[in-house]
Amino acid sequence: MKPRKIPFWLQNILATMGGGGLFVVTFLDSSVLSFPFIADAMVVELTMQKPSRMPYYAAMAALGSLAGCIWLYLIAKKGGEIYFRRHAKGGGEKIKRWVDSHAFLSVFIPSILPPPLPFKAFIIAERVFQVPLRTFISALLVGRGLRYAAEGVLAVFYGEAALNFLMAHEKAFALSVVGVLVILYVASRLIFRSKPAAA
Repeated sequence: MKPRKIPFWLQNILATMGGGGLFVVTFLDSSVLSFPFIADAMVVELTMQKPSRMPYYAAMAALGSLAGCIWLYLIAKKGGEIYFRRHAKGGGEKIKRWVDSHAFLSVFIPSILPPPLPFKAFIIAERVFQVPLRTFISALLVGRGLRYAAEGVLAVFYGEAALNFLMAHEKAFALSVVGVLVILYVASRLIFRSKPAAA
């Protein structure tokens, strides 16, 4: 499977603005527009050109996405609830209980997973269920930061093959990330639950 091509106008933004262009694209992708895997391709492309600037590119991508998500979060108060209730159908209460009990994870997990996950629907849900803005921002920063940093590291070592791999195995990659997170979560619950008993 060949990676998605970066549109010509986005290539111009990259050429003229570099990390600033990456910020703009991830902002748009996380708010009013949708560029599945394009932001990831841009992180890889820029990192391949200048590997030493990988941390800068990963940071700009994460901050741009964070800014776009905050903007969407802030404007989704009224229309967001209508949208969510319409699409959640019978699962609305289950989702609400999950978000109420795991506010950080409910933002972090969608933020680290690649498409085709409907990321914006999760952002709207966070607003509908009133996840605190501080929790929302910290979870997004960690999740998006880890995602783009991991892609940057892969690009440094494997170049375009890193993007080819992510594109060809996007579902398997998403499931493996979820699996690791579930294992870590269960392990942490068992560790913290066993400590009081030992005392």
